[in-house]
Amino acid sequence: MSAAAHRRAFTTWYGSVPALAPYAGALYEQLRTPEHWLPYADAGEALAGLADRGIAVGVVSDVGWDLRPTFARHRLDGYVGAWVHSFEHRTEKPDPLLFRHACRLLDVEPTQTLMVGDHPAKDGGGAGAGLRSYVLPSGATPGCRRGLDAVLRLVGPAAA
Repeated sequence: MSAAAHRRAFTTWYGSVPALAPYAGALYEQLRTPEHWLPYADAGEALAGLADRGIAVGVVSDVGWDLRPTFARHRLDGYVGAWVHSFEHRTEKPDPLLFRHACRLLDVEPTQTLMVGDHPAKDGGGAGAGLRSYVLPSGATPGCRRGLDAVLRLVGPAAA
């Protein structure tokens, strides 16, 4: 609902573990740091493949901070045409408003859009907004291949 609420939720969660409680604030700040995020090994390939196909990409996120610096750190920001952070809209996923807003920013129809997510309940808001939705299987390790080649198969080949 807000950056402050996100921080409070995470620091409270960290603080519920006695050994972590003294470090709750520092752990949250580490979580926010772009250097501590590791993209999936196939993220760049998938985003480049979408760009080659002329497909607009947007990010709809529930984290409590702006993800642009993280994407920039990993040289993935140039592929993204729209950023929708839930805290800036005083709501959270699965609110369809967020997904419809991303479509407006990208100037695409929801019915012509594929939402790719990793959380069935939260990312299900894409389907609620009229987007086709593909939810990746859980259990992936950052830095490993995520199976994002499936996204490229779903959208079809690049134009010749």
